Amino acid sequence: MTRPHAMDVETLAGLLRETAEQHGHFEKTHAQHHWLDWYAQYMNARQSGSNQDDATATTNRYMEKVLHVLPQ
Repeated sequence: MTRPHAMDVETLAGLLRETAEQHGHFEKTHAQHHWLDWYAQYMNARQSGSNQDDATATTNRYMEKVLHVLPQ
């Protein structure tokens, strides 16, 4: 297992705030789920270079198709 790229606390806090904001819509429109699953996928996508829109779309597809968290 490779070690994740370390980032400074300010950058990490900013990414967590962004992730929380992006997760809000999904949380309101989809079945109950564990927020950590959404956060982990979104943060991974952002750290891999995806912009916010692409990271959100990728994460939503992951939650729906892989974890079967469907819209309500």
